[in-house]
Amino acid sequence: MTVSGHPGSGTSTLVAGLCKQLNWEMLNGGQVFRNTAAEKGMTLEAFGQYCIDDDSVDKELDQMLTDAMLSENSPQIVESRLAGWWAFKHQLNCPRIWIEVSEEVRANRVVNREGGNEEEQLVLIRERMEYDGARYKQLYDIDIESKEPYTCIIDSDTLNAEQVLSAALEHLEAYS
Repeated sequence: MTVSGHPGSGTSTLVAGLCKQLNWEMLNGGQVFRNTAAEKGMTLEAFGQYCIDDDSVDKELDQMLTDAMLSENSPQIVESRLAGWWAFKHQLNCPRIWIEVSEEVRANRVVNREGGNEEEQLVLIRERMEYDGARYKQLYDIDIESKEPYTCIIDSDTLNAEQVLSAALEHLEAYS
């Protein structure tokens, strides 16, 4: 199963709930990205720009996720914004969930999780979307806003974490 969504959409919360409820293993592409940025002493925005300037970094991270998905010992859940695309392109028969959420709700969630104020977070979210959208388009000709590869889209603007988990479990059951 893949779980994807923009930063602040609730993918990490959903994956944690799925792993707990189903006793599943997961691989978090966003955490890999954040860890790599931190190792290089860079902000996410700066690291995103670095990835645009040097596409080998992004391709290496994405290849790691793809290899993990294709391996016999693959975790049951791979979480990243492109995980659904990789599963789709490799014709993996698995549920591919996208968590949809407005920029305003995402900014509020990031502030609650990391601090700061919503207006600043909204600017950062929009800048990151611009960087990331350009990066995905340049590297893979993927429009991150396209929902083509997903078997389920959950709009989480008005749902709490338990409701999103319930919707994902319903999709997983229907998909099986």
